[in-house]
Amino acid sequence: MELNDKISAIITGGASGLGEATARELASLGVKVALFDLNAERGEKVASEIGGVFCECNVTDEASVDAAFEKARAANGQERIMINCAGTGIAMKTASRKKDTGEIQFHPLSRFDQIIQINLVGTFRCIAKSAAGMMSLDPITPDGGRGCVVNTASVAAQDGQIGQAAYSASKNGVVGMTLPIARDLAQEGIRCCTILPGLFNTPLMAGAPEKVKQALGAQVPFPSRLGHAEEYAKLARHICENEMLNGESIRLDGAIRMAPR
Repeated sequence: MELNDKISAIITGGASGLGEATARELASLGVKVALFDLNAERGEKVASEIGGVFCECNVTDEASVDAAFEKARAANGQERIMINCAGTGIAMKTASRKKDTGEIQFHPLSRFDQIIQINLVGTFRCIAKSAAGMMSLDPITPDGGRGCVVNTASVAAQDGQIGQAAYSASKNGVVGMTLPIARDLAQEGIRCCTILPGLFNTPLMAGAPEKVKQALGAQVPFPSRLGHAEEYAKLARHICENEMLNGESIRLDGAIRMAPR
């Protein structure tokens, strides 16, 4: 797919981090970008800087997602690119003992479900609604391509650490549905791939001391540093441009394999 001002894109989690970097990368090519996010202040700022549109959106809420799609399409037309970066995580063991009392406690199912709803169900909700819209478009590539979906998982999908049961399950679910979705949409010329970032310098890392960031980066074989959001954005762009990339989940991690903790 050639990326230019005839193409529109939607990016969830587009107000910061990986999503923001991807929004800026695509906008630099002329792509019309809509940002889905809960952070209205930051989202409006980024949208104004890149000539995009901000759509306040909670990916766990059907009505909120529908309203965001309606606003984005009214402004930019039917999207051909759907990039899912919205997500969050928690650190909580399956079962554990309180250090002070020794009391045994287990992972609250409500917290587990919350992560699944945001990271997995929210991603699928946006994929399904976007793909249905893409199917109404005419093909624009010699092979009949209509559009492209790029999802964000994590190396935790494969190397989950202690306390990451919910997060790893949600991200592994994103990886697991990538190939079936690509197969579901293949006859419509709509591709689906997933990126598994490793240790990246995103807002989730913002509160960590610089020494901690350096120590984490030193664990990466090469390059021995935290990843830059722009590096994710360049891979997302390449997936959109390269029509042979389909049904694939790609680690972007400097060859790191996460230790148990």
